[in-house]
Amino acid sequence: MQHSIFIYILIAALVSLIIRAIPTTLLRRQIENPFIRSFLYYVPYVTLSVMTFPAITEATKNPVAGYAALVVGIIVAWFRKNLFETAIMCCLTVLVTEFFF
Repeated sequence: MQHSIFIYILIAALVSLIIRAIPTTLLRRQIENPFIRSFLYYVPYVTLSVMTFPAITEATKNPVAGYAALVVGIIVAWFRKNLFETAIMCCLTVLVTEFFF
């Protein structure tokens, strides 16, 4: 059975639209519950973490390099460096770690 890619794209677009349209049409007022506000605040960070973490260990030749870059990235970010500096330090960590291991 032959399926068209355009049907899949249309379904994905509709689901994305529904997910975004329903909250804006149903919730007309400010959300005042602190638990829900806190939950919604952290959703983007959790989503990004869940998508990024598996790639950290699989993107390098050696998983040790990925874990080392993760630790260095956490340490550099802890000292409030910007994203560019953190990315550079992680890349250098992978380069050095893969050279020695």
